[in-house]
Amino acid sequence: MVLLYKRIVTIIVFVLLVSSCGMETEEEERVAIDTLGYQERQAIGPGGRPVGESWSRSPVYAQHGMAATAQPLASQIAIDILKIGGSAVDAAIAANAALGLMEPTGNGIGGDLFAMLWDPSAEELVGLNGSGRSPKSRSFEQLLSQLNGADTIPPLGHLPVTVPGTVDGWFELHNRYGKLDMSQVLAPAIQYAREGFPISPVIGFYFQRAQRSFESRVDQINEFENARATYFSPRAPKVGDIFKNYDLGNTLEILAEEGRDAFYKGKIAKTIDQYMQRIGGDLTYSDLATHTSEWVDPVCVDYREVQLCELPPNGQGFAALQMVSILNNVNLAQWRRDDANVWHFLTEAKRLAFEDLARYYADPAFSEIPTSELLSEDYGKKRFDLINPESATASFEPGKFSFSSRGDTTYLTVADSSGMMVSLIQSNYRGMGSGLVPDGLGFMLQDRGELFSLEPSHPNVYQPGKRPFHTIIPAFIMQNELPLMSFGLMGGSMQPQGHVQILINMFDYGMNPQEAGDAARMNHIGGRRPTGGGDDDLLGVLHLEPGVSQETIKKLEDMGHRVEVVTDGIMFGGYQAIYRDQKTGVYIGATEMRKDGLAIGY
Repeated sequence: MVLLYKRIVTIIVFVLLVSSCGMETEEEERVAIDTLGYQERQAIGPGGRPVGESWSRSPVYAQHGMAATAQPLASQIAIDILKIGGSAVDAAIAANAALGLMEPTGNGIGGDLFAMLWDPSAEELVGLNGSGRSPKSRSFEQLLSQLNGADTIPPLGHLPVTVPGTVDGWFELHNRYGKLDMSQVLAPAIQYAREGFPISPVIGFYFQRAQRSFESRVDQINEFENARATYFSPRAPKVGDIFKNYDLGNTLEILAEEGRDAFYKGKIAKTIDQYMQRIGGDLTYSDLATHTSEWVDPVCVDYREVQLCELPPNGQGFAALQMVSILNNVNLAQWRRDDANVWHFLTEAKRLAFEDLARYYADPAFSEIPTSELLSEDYGKKRFDLINPESATASFEPGKFSFSSRGDTTYLTVADSSGMMVSLIQSNYRGMGSGLVPDGLGFMLQDRGELFSLEPSHPNVYQPGKRPFHTIIPAFIMQNELPLMSFGLMGGSMQPQGHVQILINMFDYGMNPQEAGDAARMNHIGGRRPTGGGDDDLLGVLHLEPGVSQETIKKLEDMGHRVEVVTDGIMFGGYQAIYRDQKTGVYIGATEMRKDGLAIGY
């Protein structure tokens, strides 16, 4: 006790001395902590639990409603909306609006939206593609001339900007399934925008990273002063700072009062148009005025006793379905979850699916996609037969069909007392977006157009008025034609890989929804890309989290995989889920440690 007391006193004195010296920078803070033996104190494993895995925590159980988002305040907003009579759609929109304010490092109304939901009254699973299109006035040749010889579309400035589809997606969903007036739905986000809220740890980390990234490439951004004033004045907010965004609050209030057309035909549309003219951008009022979302049918593939359901391209959801179709040909449960064989088959299935993704996935309005062939049992078996069970294959090719060719994100899920379940994902794409904040609107325009190919013969080649290949994908698991779980996982190409890992964790290894998300993951990067290229690294790199044993890593390396262990969780996504007990109707909510999120029920 005496030694402990002396240690505590030493720490307090040191902290007071550090405070009096006015240490400000993150690096200085880290040095100060390290001086206290911080790294040594972190060398400790998880505590014990009376039930479940020691590295996880309890999922959340509730009877009437559930919300799981990447920010606790947004989850609370969703529950508040449910409690005053809102539908799951009302609550999802309210949470998404709040996340655009509270997590602008990953999403906002300058980006796109995809959603899948279970409609209990019609007893059907429906999908919405709320992605925007490229400027209609800019031809492929004009784009090439603006690139000045570059072989890819940049992530910054006006060239990657496409029409923001989120707001139209909100109102499409609300018109069908909303119960409350939109002014009630958006009121919490408006209030937080004006009164402020404290920045949470993971979002604070991404804020700091975003500012460094933007400032290092500011010469590539047509106009950055608006973004500075909105998000980085005088610096990016740190953890615990109270952040406000009056401009966004005003923009949301316009939407609450004037509706969807204010964004695409009214005040907001005109402001975006004038801003683009001022900075020399190509997006126009006409592009906004003619934008529409599209209701689409989800597609499901069997796995064990359930079905995984995804939305069709221009998203990458079918890659998860293709992985499932391939893995149906092997019983993974014959090995322990951390066995090298499990990681090997997962990796090779991913590589095979992503070769087809790079070759065929695009806007179906512009390119024919061999959907039924890609997802057939026969094709899944043929692709599985290409896997060498003993070693990594140096390279795979996409499948061949006869037909005529013409990571940042937020995910949330909400369920209500009627049985409606919403799976919604929304993003500005890379980083916070393009770096462009239209005058006085308080949100950044997305850079999703970076994902177009510049290869003229590629299905995903840039064309005017076309939707680019998309990474963001919501998901559902169905059983006996009823919803079992709405879920999603953020993070670029991690998303299909993550969906499949959640699936096998639960239905091959018996994990609950919380454990399934907390368990160590893989993220394979490499192979051909939907933007073209990638042929120089077809084997790629298998990234693993620290929870994978050294014995397994060594065996994977012996099998020919290039393995890297990544400890910070950044590239492994961010998972939320709501599971519904089909007998009792009880909801089970889950979120995970890689984000600030929280699952809340009532």
